[in-house]
Amino acid sequence: MTDDALLQQLDAHYQAMPPVASMHLTIAGYDGARLRLRAPLAVHVNDKGCAFGGSLVSLMTLAGWGLASLQLQVAGLDADVFVADSQVRYLAPLFADLEAVAGFAADADPAGFLDAVRNRGRGRIEVQASVPLPEGGVATVMQARYVAIARR
Repeated sequence: MTDDALLQQLDAHYQAMPPVASMHLTIAGYDGARLRLRAPLAVHVNDKGCAFGGSLVSLMTLAGWGLASLQLQVAGLDADVFVADSQVRYLAPLFADLEAVAGFAADADPAGFLDAVRNRGRGRIEVQASVPLPEGGVATVMQARYVAIARR
């Protein structure tokens, strides 16, 4: 399956979930190692005129979930992906459209993750995500662990 087809399938999956569809997110890019999602500030603005914290963490969580899901699909594995836990730090307010970038943590082992799902029916992977500020710097960072469980 081509990257375009994978991304169309991922986008359809996102849009099929009502809470996610209401976020008006779009897939901004995927290079095999990082997934970028965007969402307009207008539907995620808080009472201070900046991005709502829950929206920031939701977009990062969805980017990490999408990254893990794409890796499984590319490997030909059919599995459900869940976020197991995460830690978030809010560093600065964001007064612009949201963009989340997710990639595997430096010490993550994507090949081991896929092997575990293939051989044991479940695996886990560490993901790092962030929301950059348009002028440079970072608004929010997240470390998360995702678990994949093979479908029977």
